[in-house]
Amino acid sequence: MSFYLTSQKIIKEWTDYNGHMNVAYYVLIFDVYGAEMLMEKFKMGESSAKNEKKSTMVVQSHITYNNELLEGEEVDINLTFFDHDKKRLIYKLEMIHKEKKFLASTIEVLSLHVDLAERKVCDFNKERLDLMNEFISKNKDNFQSDQIIFKNKLKK
Repeated sequence: MSFYLTSQKIIKEWTDYNGHMNVAYYVLIFDVYGAEMLMEKFKMGESSAKNEKKSTMVVQSHITYNNELLEGEEVDINLTFFDHDKKRLIYKLEMIHKEKKFLASTIEVLSLHVDLAERKVCDFNKERLDLMNEFISKNKDNFQSDQIIFKNKLKK
């Protein structure tokens, strides 16, 4: 099970001389179209960075390339796992071919909450903690906690 975030169509500019999507664009899709939606849900996206000088920064990721994608094909980006401690969050996203339903790619990410004014790691505020905890409580039965590489990075 998973939590749907968004869909994206593979455009020509993302393909390479092999005729399929270049590896760099898998990360772009996960980050710009998947993770950013997730961060906005927890009030940690672009508006938080600009207005509150608080954001998240990826410090580690693990990606798999399971099947190739071609120009014009569409994919769904789904969240398959999410957890956090007081200043870290981990999540795993999957990219599923919209029509053929095969797994194209996954990414697991460890991010830190950062005070951009000081350029230092900081704790999440109560509002963000509550938003994340509520989300986890509502969706934990849909999460796939097996094979999560960064689980031991959280300090709970």
